Amino acid sequence: MYNAHGLADKDQCLREYAPLVKRIAHQMMTKLPYSVQIDDIIQAGMMGLLDAASRYDEFHGAQFETYASQRIRGAMLDELREADWMPRSLRRDMRRIEVAVSRLQQKLGHSPSEAEIAHELSMPLEEYQHLLQETRGAQLIYYEDFHDEDRDDFFERFEFENDADPLRLLQNERFRSELVNAIEGLPEREKMLMGMIYEQDMNLREVGEVLGVSESRVSQLHTQAVARLRAKMKGY
Repeated sequence: MYNAHGLADKDQCLREYAPLVKRIAHQMMTKLPYSVQIDDIIQAGMMGLLDAASRYDEFHGAQFETYASQRIRGAMLDELREADWMPRSLRRDMRRIEVAVSRLQQKLGHSPSEAEIAHELSMPLEEYQHLLQETRGAQLIYYEDFHDEDRDDFFERFEFENDADPLRLLQNERFRSELVNAIEGLPEREKMLMGMIYEQDMNLREVGEVLGVSESRVSQLHTQAVARLRAKMKGY
């Protein structure tokens, strides 16, 4: 299957590793806005897989799947950069939710329910849940997920106003401790959901199957959980 110029049978490579592309795409979609189309991400990933097949040299030591995963993810991130996938309206809507959650936490002394947050935002529950769906992905971003050694990283490309450097905050032991405490303070179902997504790398469908809810409901709960965390951690 290999020659001096990489993988000789690219068609076989595409057939064998297409599930890897889809798995990475679905994992990334958990952290991306609702407006991003999964088919676009998969198509970009397949191009990354082809690039990996052309460049791979088995004598470099890395297994092909490990090497291909890096190329696939990089191609997907390039597609997101070119699409400029994070409109300002998403961050504006997310801030509205965070402010409402923060006010209610201070007033009530506990994590507010969805109905309480919707009332604070002066909107019906269904409209609030739709807002959660639309703002998916605009709020929780890993430095490692959006950094490329050959390009400007994500935090240099997009404006984050007066927010502190996310990487520096993650390295701060006090911040990490407070974040752990904030996660522990989440409602039980949202805490389980965050663990499944960020510790077990489960996609929305898989999480939904465990919780017995739809993918869109998982997306809503994920956005709400992150809004709670950001409200709790405000000031860091």
